[in-house]
Parts: sequence; C-alpha cells; structure tokens
Amino acid sequence: MPSPLANFLGYLNWLARPSHGLSTSEVYDLIATASPTEHGLYLNLGYWREAETMDDASEALAMLVADAGGMTSGDIVLDCGFGFADQDLLWARERQPQQIIGLNITASQVERARQRVADAGLEDRIDLREGSATGMPVPDASVDLVVSLESAFHYQTREDFFAEAFRVLRPGGRLVTADILPMPRSSRFVTRMRQRLSWYLVASRFNIPEANRYLIQPYEMKLEAAGFDGVGVKSIRDDVYAPLHDFLAANPRLLERQHWLAKLLARATLTRKATNVYAGLDYILAVARKPAR
Repeated sequence: MPSPLANFLGYLNWLARPSHGLSTSEVYDLIATASPTEHGLYLNLGYWREAETMDDASEALAMLVADAGGMTSGDIVLDCGFGFADQDLLWARERQPQQIIGLNITASQVERARQRVADAGLEDRIDLREGSATGMPVPDASVDLVVSLESAFHYQTREDFFAEAFRVLRPGGRLVTADILPMPRSSRFVTRMRQRLSWYLVASRFNIPEANRYLIQPYEMKLEAAGFDGVGVKSIRDDVYAPLHDFLAANPRLLERQHWLAKLLARATLTRKATNVYAGLDYILAVARKPAR
C-alpha cells in the first residue's frame, strides 16, 4: 500500500497534469475501490433508463450488455476489462453461462476480484486472468461471446482488440462493447469549444489513445474491416451521462469513498450543467457477429 503522501502526490499528478504519465493500471490503482455505489464495486457509469440508484444503474448496464450479446447458459464468455468482477458475478447468477473468462491488466483489481469470486464459491465458473485484450491468452475460436464493458476506449488500440476478438470467437460468436467515443463536431463555436475541453479532460486523465478517437460510423467500419457482420452501433448517451450527473449532484454523500482531491474536483464538476460537462462525449452500445462460415 502506498503511503498517504505518495497517494496524495499520485492523485495531484493525475488530476492536475494532463500529461500525467501514469499507465492505465496506475490510474486504476489510484481510484482503487472508490466507487460511488453503495453495495458493489462497479466502476461503470450505469444505464439510467429505469434505474433509481447507482447500484441499479451499474447492474442495468451490465445486463444491457448481456442481453445485447444474447448471453445464455451454454456460452463461454470472455470479459475484457472486468474491474472487480461485479458484472461477472451478476452474469453468473442471472444468465448462468457455462464459463466466464476474464482479462484485466490491473493486477490489484485481478487480486481483489479473484477473492470476491472465491468468496462467492464461483471459482469453477469464473476464471479471472491478468492479461491484455489486445493480446489475448485465449485459443482461436474458443469462446461464444466477447464483451468489453466500458474499457475498450483504453486499448492500444481498439482495432487490435477487434482483431483479437474475431480470432478467439467461434463462427457465429458475438462481440458487445459499451464504449466512449467523441461527439460529432458542432457547427456552433461555443459548443465546439466545450466539446473539445470535455473530450480532452476525459481522454487525458483516462488514457484514451488518439488512435481511438473516432465517431460511430468509423466504429462500424472498423468492426466490418475486422471481419464482423451484423454490426450495429447506437448511442445511449442520453441514458448515461445526464441522469448520472443529476443523481450524484443530488447524492453527494456517495463520493465519500473517493480521495479528497478527487472529491473536490467531482463536487466542482457537479455544480456545472451536464450538457457542458459531457458535451464532447458520446456513449455507445455496439454489437457484431463473426460470420458462421
């Protein structure tokens, strides 16, 4: 465990310097378990169409991904970027796939997630591994469903992930992502400047490579170029950003687990309009299929 001083300096570097130099794993080591959920350790932004709490919204997003991929009891599922395995535990209960294999590059999350799986008595069904989504330690044509819930924007690059997902999927297998993209450029100067600032702050803090900065249509084209068909990409941003913003603004106590520097920034952000804070951010749900032949 880092000392309080080291933790403070790490947060100060991350939040105050756009070129902070931290790896994605180091960013998540800083965030640790500071989730705004009350019961789980979800780090996703949630799907808020019907949800009334952070926990409900986080689970709703996980189930939206499962439903989009047609997750069933016979599936072998590969979950890339599983965080603390909340969604894997949920899917094991609710969809009961044959096996869930998880890949995650952040060792601290892998260790904690494995313990949670063991505590739930699900080690025979959930196999969590330290590994990369762009170099999967998984055999060719061995899984039925690949999912990446709010992590593909980190990958170096997303196109390499698409290629690896295509390789490990069986014919007829499915890929589902919940992902963050930039918004189309506005014709209005003020809005365009807000978009640039919004995207820059998120992309710099959360290590989104420039190579992953493209819109929905190129996203579809890159999936097709990787060999997928049945490609569908839709924006669900209206059910993610604004309702999340409004919920946290009304429930600031849920930020208590965060480091005090992050808490200060979050509270200042919540005083602004959601339309400005998230002006440059789209949020998409993508589905694709590996041809059966």
